[in-house]
Amino acid sequence: MIYRHHIAPPRAFTQLSHEIIRHPRLTSDAVRLLTWQLSLPQGAREPLSRTAERARIGGSAFTRAKRQLKDEGFVHERRVQGPGGLWATQQLVSSTPLNAAEAAKLLAGMPVGPAGETTTERVSPQLAPGPRIPAAGEPTTPPTDGHPKKDSWENTSHRPPEPPSPGPESETGTATATAAATAAPETDPQPETTTAPPLLEEARALVSAFPGLSPALHHIPRAMHAELAGLTARWLAAGHPPTAVRLHILRGLPDDGSPVHRPGGLLRYLLRDVPPVPPVPTRTGSTPEAAPPPGGTSPGQLLEPRLSPRLAGARECAGDHIQPTLFRPVTDEALCRDCTARSVPPR
Repeated sequence: MIYRHHIAPPRAFTQLSHEIIRHPRLTSDAVRLLTWQLSLPQGAREPLSRTAERARIGGSAFTRAKRQLKDEGFVHERRVQGPGGLWATQQLVSSTPLNAAEAAKLLAGMPVGPAGETTTERVSPQLAPGPRIPAAGEPTTPPTDGHPKKDSWENTSHRPPEPPSPGPESETGTATATAAATAAPETDPQPETTTAPPLLEEARALVSAFPGLSPALHHIPRAMHAELAGLTARWLAAGHPPTAVRLHILRGLPDDGSPVHRPGGLLRYLLRDVPPVPPVPTRTGSTPEAAPPPGGTSPGQLLEPRLSPRLAGARECAGDHIQPTLFRPVTDEALCRDCTARSVPPR
């Protein structure tokens, strides 16, 4: 059995109906939020979010409680535009459920302004825009008008302007220059700038083998192969063998092992300038032996290209490989380990 003892408070109390306290579809947070709002003094404009903070109602619980109060008709809110075009949110809390029409009628007579300020402004259905400063100058028509002069059946968004048609004077000058060039004798023929097809094919094969020289050259763009083949063909046309081209590229690679971010650009830089072919020293019996160069080096060592430290002592295998293969000889062999193993007949 439950016994109840109730003493009516003499002051600071609020009369609430049993419908609010015993509502079957309102949670305890919703009931506390509603009773807290109804207990505020007359004219207080505390928003529901501030009440939830004071009542220590969390964010999710406040959202759920506010939705329940709006569904049951105890809370109504709307967005209105006040003085100066500023938007504000009006909230109406009632002790009895109200429908949308009743709430709109009550909200229409409420003042519009920031919370905590006293104002007599009412909601305006249509606020007039403020005064505007007109632009300087006379009104003009839009810059884009009209239609194109001719219809085109292709994309013309980035086409360059058409060149002017040549006049009669330019045609006469061109014909005169052509006749003069035809009548002039061939006294000094121009050097041939085009590369022979066999050299170009050999240069393409050499360029396709560049990635096998070093891991830094593995990612050469395919779009640069034609340009690199033309540069390599110039080296071959000047008399440089493919071995000299490969050694020149290996000398140009970084010695400290730093990564090469633009292998195609590095190859273009290395192959841009073609040096002259070094003369090969010849030794005959009647010719006196030349004096050795200073420093204790032989002429063969001067002509031999200098390799990077990480390739010092390496030699190109003379066997059959798809790409040039470098190996470190133990004594004086000319074949790598795989070629040597293949050349030995099985027992």
